[in-house]
Parts: sequence; structure tokens; C-alpha cells
Amino acid sequence: MRSITFDIESVSNSAVRGHVDLAEQELTVVAIHDSLTGEYSSYFREDLPKLWPILERTDLLIGFNSDAFDIPLLNRYYPGNLIHIRSLDLLSEVQKTLGRRLRLQSLAEATLGRGKAGDGLKAGEWWKEGRKNEVAAYCIEDVRLTRELFDYALEHGSLKYKDLRDIRDIKLDTSAWITATIEIPSLTHALPL
Repeated sequence: MRSITFDIESVSNSAVRGHVDLAEQELTVVAIHDSLTGEYSSYFREDLPKLWPILERTDLLIGFNSDAFDIPLLNRYYPGNLIHIRSLDLLSEVQKTLGRRLRLQSLAEATLGRGKAGDGLKAGEWWKEGRKNEVAAYCIEDVRLTRELFDYALEHGSLKYKDLRDIRDIKLDTSAWITATIEIPSLTHALPL
């Protein structure tokens, strides 16, 4: 099974901390990990036509807050409809079990022993300063954390988070993450292959 773990970065002049208006966001870069090759790569907006065939041939898209943010935003640029590709949002999985949302930083620190290299607001500043490669590197690191959290959850059936002073487990049912039968082909047939 081929899975693509992905993350996007975006910019907006109207972003307010704690609230992001999706309609105001402009995509800057998409980073992915391809389970078929084991490689990490990034795509600026002008490079997106190179990304589409990869997404067309995946069995599973893996993201963090991807249902509410990444997929809807990326769908504005995609010539097909990404909702036809099977996806897994780690944040949604955590929220279903825990009853609340957690930051990627919190999960990564508690589960993997390390956190993010920065934050999305800082990446937006870098972009506006013309530091595109730093934004791409930051995005790739978020993909790396997401992929490692996914792999950890598959192996252990849980993730960890810090609750006040204690590290706690979040038990996750991962049984259908990679073994579910895909009845609809993963191709969206939006692109000429």
C-alpha cells in the first residue's frame, strides 16, 4: 500500500492567532513523504503539476488537521477532488478518542521526544521575506513528525501527550488504517495518466 504523508504551508494577511480563515489562505508549499520511495520532497505552488500524479496514485493520504485545513485548501488548486482519495487525519483520530484537539507539538514532544522546528506564523514571515527554502524545510519537518507519529501509533496502538505534569497515553484503534479494503480505486481520474 502506498501512502503519502503531507503537510502544507500557507500565508494570509488576515490570519489571527487561534483562528484561520481558509478562504483567506494562499498555499505556499506542500511537503510529502512517499512510502513507496521513502523520500521527503516539497512542491511550491508552481510545482504542483508534478505533485498531482503522485497523489493520483496513492492509496492513503496521511495528515495532521488535514480534514479541516490541508485537504480543503489544497483542493482549491487540484484539478480533481481530493476527497475521492482515502485519507487519515491524525488530529481527528486523537480527537475522536480524547474528546479534544491537541497540537502536533504536544504529541511529538511526548511521543517522540522532540518537537517542531518552529511555527506556522514564523513560516509565514519567512515566506514574506523570500526565504522559501526555509519554509519548505520547516514543512518537511512537520511531515516527518506526522509520519513518525503515524508509524508509532501503528506499532504501539497509542500516542502520548503531556497533561499538566504527566505524560498520558491516547489509545487509538489503528486496525483499519492500512488494512481496510479499498473498494473505490484511489485514482480520481482527474489527470491524464
